Amino acid sequence: MSRIGKAPVTVPQGVEVKLDGQTITAKGKLGQGSVTLVDDVSAEMKDGNISVQPRSESRRARNMWGTSRTQVNNLIHGVAEGFTQNLEIIGVGYRAAVQGKELVLQLGYTHDIKYPIPAGVTMKTEKPTTIAILGPNKQQIGQIAAEIRAFRPPEPYKGKGVKYATETIIRKEGKKK
Repeated sequence: MSRIGKAPVTVPQGVEVKLDGQTITAKGKLGQGSVTLVDDVSAEMKDGNISVQPRSESRRARNMWGTSRTQVNNLIHGVAEGFTQNLEIIGVGYRAAVQGKELVLQLGYTHDIKYPIPAGVTMKTEKPTTIAILGPNKQQIGQIAAEIRAFRPPEPYKGKGVKYATETIIRKEGKKK
């Protein structure tokens, strides 16, 4: 039995949820989104809670039970409060700035990297060495953070590059004389 799947998803105030077959649509203060569940699970709404149940005892249905519940939870949480991913830039001369609809990164290359900010996503640079990515879709926020990190991943000797704020870089010892 899925421990995650058993827990119902509570719908906070200010979020409007519609259940139409296998599609769940949510609308909140940060926008709207929808998720389509696989045919192996069913969702029902009662008393302000959404519960997801497997339709059969097959292995796939049990596998998708917890996954589907988490997708619904991320949808509800995203339109209500949103998600944030923080990145840090380490290195002399490395910096980032938001200019209009673009994130401009200076990461030690001969040219600046201009990353277009997608619709529905907000980027903030409080300091030139930090980037905060905010938005209602957890998958999209994670994908954007991974793409920005891939421009200059952190290297193990000095730790220079773009890293997640929660990431720990395992350092290597340099050359010995």
